[in-house]
Amino acid sequence: MTNRIQNLLGTRTILFDGAMGTMLYGRGVFINRCYDELNLSQPELVRSIHEEYLQAGAEVVETNTFGANRYRLGRYGLQDNVAAINQAGVKIARQAVEQLKDKQAGTAWVAGSVGPLGILLEPLGKTSLEEAYEAFAEQIRGLTDGGPGVGADLLVIETMSALNEAEQALRAARAVAPDIPVIALVTVDEEAHCLDGATPEVAAAKLTTWGADAIGVNCSTGPATVLTAIECMAAESSLPLVVMPNAGMPRAVDGRNIYLCSPEYLASFAKKFIKAGVQLIGGCCGTTPNHIRAMKSATRAVDAQKINHAHHTRAPIVTETPPPPIEERSRLGRLIHDGKFVAMVEIVPPKGIDCSKELAGAALLAELGIDVINVPDSPRASARMSAQSLCIQIQQKTGIETILHYTCRDRNVLSIQSDLLGASSIGLKNILCLTGDPPKLGNYPDATAVFDVDAIGLVNIVNRLNHGLDIGGNPIGVSTGVTIACAANPGVPDIDNEVRRFAYKVEAGAEYAITQPVFDMRVLESFLKRIEGFRIPVIAGIWPLTSVRNAEFMKNDLRVSVPDSVMLRMQQATLPEGARAEGIRIAQEMLETARPMVQGVQVSAPFGRYTAAAEVLAGVLPSRDAKQETIEGTGVGKL
Repeated sequence: MTNRIQNLLGTRTILFDGAMGTMLYGRGVFINRCYDELNLSQPELVRSIHEEYLQAGAEVVETNTFGANRYRLGRYGLQDNVAAINQAGVKIARQAVEQLKDKQAGTAWVAGSVGPLGILLEPLGKTSLEEAYEAFAEQIRGLTDGGPGVGADLLVIETMSALNEAEQALRAARAVAPDIPVIALVTVDEEAHCLDGATPEVAAAKLTTWGADAIGVNCSTGPATVLTAIECMAAESSLPLVVMPNAGMPRAVDGRNIYLCSPEYLASFAKKFIKAGVQLIGGCCGTTPNHIRAMKSATRAVDAQKINHAHHTRAPIVTETPPPPIEERSRLGRLIHDGKFVAMVEIVPPKGIDCSKELAGAALLAELGIDVINVPDSPRASARMSAQSLCIQIQQKTGIETILHYTCRDRNVLSIQSDLLGASSIGLKNILCLTGDPPKLGNYPDATAVFDVDAIGLVNIVNRLNHGLDIGGNPIGVSTGVTIACAANPGVPDIDNEVRRFAYKVEAGAEYAITQPVFDMRVLESFLKRIEGFRIPVIAGIWPLTSVRNAEFMKNDLRVSVPDSVMLRMQQATLPEGARAEGIRIAQEMLETARPMVQGVQVSAPFGRYTAAAEVLAGVLPSRDAKQETIEGTGVGKL
């Protein structure tokens, strides 16, 4: 049987609006103003924002009353204006909804926003639970005054950090407006726990018991954490689920908090939310009409797929062009499909326009039997020749296949799609999807980063292009037909988050993975066990150390796990040549240990010493003795 929320909104996916405060701030309203009071002094400004969200596809708009309770209003001397501000908030939202009906013959609803009181309740603060109840009841009376069609259609109790406060808000809602549907939303920390320490499972059970008609999570640290929390809540309650995440964690830029999750990234999570059973989706801090518009497209596509699945006679909404099998896309794809052990070497682009050394190195490696060359994309946020340019020159002039590293740091979603289409058209058929190092790590720390999406979103984009669709779902013709690689860092301190992100990359469409350099095989083995449920072919990264200083840089600057035994061996090699030889021996030992666990290795060529990389790989190249002889007889010095 449907509950009050579903009686009102139905059982399909419903899209709420996004942030009000973000939009008001963007319109020049200083943060020291009482945003709720704008309902009285600048109602047209507030209404224009509601209208933007409705035009973007929102079906429910929340009133500008998040802080319209007597405690928050009291900071501005407005504690006696609770009823007037809340009633005005509903009236403004209702006007925007009615205008939508007149212009578009659409249907939308008004949700009364009820935020936390902004004070500590007993036993941590001096305000009693009963006083909190009375404050919530006062605000809710203002929001629901006049009944359905005049007052709010539903209530959203949101951003509740403590369950005892959420309980008082729900008690007040049920007492003041027993027939009006109520949504109750908690906010969670990076561990997906409520800020009072309660788990999402406990929150779900209690909110259900206290009379909520729908439950969920809003605000918090971004969509990934919200997804984790809502999956936990889904196991504890049969109520409709609701999510309204922030656009990621804010970053301070020129004195302002900027939310960097792009509309496309949030839209990709909208699909994940629906898959997790969420029915009601919206946005919180940092989200804008652009985010809601992108989420609308995503939810529409998912709903369309559901309809198509249920009604097989209907024509598909979009026309996909499935990519060819991975073994037909590239030589590397064939090797991965056939289960062959793959040998890769990384060649970093030069800082200038002369890439003769890099081309000579690639030619040497091709002759020695290396399968593929990896080309990083301005690693460590340095200004270098474009990876795409070097990749195509290597393929055209040496014949060896390349993997193009592609980062999100420098491109918006328009240029990402343009670059990827161009790369495919000129024969670059292997892409490694990376978030990219932030500019502050490089020589130009004040350079502007883009980060419209991260590596997960990038994998989604490449996968869609592989299916003949751009990120808006528009056909682009034939598939781009590239192999899709993602990165993994088995030695990262927060391994739980790394494994979770890896799972998302696989779900998004990653087909094989390349790890960061690994010096501790126990770390690699542990990581591989953690990903058994969503394992794809893994290529292990190996870095032949050149000195003890190089080892210290890896361990301390790049936070790579380097065992003490490796550090000791490098310390004992006092002469430069001896240190390089010891680094190669360590790398060879790691390769032999890793070989049964993975489907290949990527060996870096530190400081452009390509023969060192080839020497590490000599044991896995064809005709080992002949190749070793060739390596030792190259006479190319630092190549």
